Amino acid sequence: MAEPAFSIGIEEEYLLVHQDSLALAEAPEGLIDACAAALGDQVSPEFLQCQIEVGTKVCAGVSGARGDLKRLRSTVAREAARYGLAPIAASCHPLADWKNQSHTNKARYNSLSRDLGGVARRMLICGMHVHVGLDDDALRADLMRQMPYFLPHLLALSTSSPFWQGEDTGMASYRISVFDNLPRTGLPPQFETWQEFTRSVNILVDLGVIEDASKIWWDLRPSAQYPTLETRIMDVQPRIEDTLMLAALNQCILRMLWRLRVRNQRWRIYDAFLISENRWRAQRYGVTEGLIDFGAGAIVPFSDLAHELIALVEEDAGILRCNRELERMQGVVAQGTSSSRQRAVQTVATEAGQDREGQMRAVVAHLVEEFHADL
Repeated sequence: MAEPAFSIGIEEEYLLVHQDSLALAEAPEGLIDACAAALGDQVSPEFLQCQIEVGTKVCAGVSGARGDLKRLRSTVAREAARYGLAPIAASCHPLADWKNQSHTNKARYNSLSRDLGGVARRMLICGMHVHVGLDDDALRADLMRQMPYFLPHLLALSTSSPFWQGEDTGMASYRISVFDNLPRTGLPPQFETWQEFTRSVNILVDLGVIEDASKIWWDLRPSAQYPTLETRIMDVQPRIEDTLMLAALNQCILRMLWRLRVRNQRWRIYDAFLISENRWRAQRYGVTEGLIDFGAGAIVPFSDLAHELIALVEEDAGILRCNRELERMQGVVAQGTSSSRQRAVQTVATEAGQDREGQMRAVVAHLVEEFHADL
């Protein structure tokens, strides 16, 4: 079997804040135009006017993605600064109220707002998506059945949204709680063939319920535009190197599953009921409480899981040249994800006598700093 490209593409959504007040800001038309002039179709407005989205080119691996993503982030940061604004890459703004936001006046977003009602208005969240190139439909269908086992691991490593409207939600990823209110979200169904997937999608398309497969927002889906599997479960990352770690892990896991297939093996497929329990644990705790190892019948600390993951895809990481990015996983587990860092900033601000608003402003300032740190 010919080896797929396993190329990657990364999409990120950012929030824009005022540099002085650190409150959310609507993107001026001039900012979007300036970014588009520099980046072309690699940048676009998002559903809410306070958001902006970027997407890398198709990259062979994370080394190419690093340069392109730095260019995208640097350009957005530079152009935003001309308007007294700064981007942050966290899945929720710690203080903002979704009721005060307006959606972008474009046909696509007007349609979403109309179709989804009040659920759409609460979508003050940002995520990151990783596309991995798999140009064979049957292969995409097969790997989409096996990959969900690892989705909670990816969510846990990515968590960056502990706060909502000035309150600590107790969650590592509150974004998932908001996003799950939309239809056609969550873990993907277990389609056994590509034809079964397309038949099911076409039923909704033919009924006029959705325009096409792009209106399916599962945690993992075949892209409607590209010959890729698109992982969508992850929170967006304040630090660019953490984005690249997650992209590399996506790429390596899918290559590992393909490698098993070539050897007439496969990853065991667990019921969504069980995987959903790990998804909840990742959403609630991030990397701090471990996930269930269903084969061992035990809750395993995430430090052990990270070590096992690195060993599992070691061969693939060597071929894809992303060992350094994967090694970062252990540091993320030891030091905590963005959710832990944000809570640490809040603790320091609390001990300094800051009120709730001051605490959340300190968290936003921290997120601005992290966005710019590696540019």
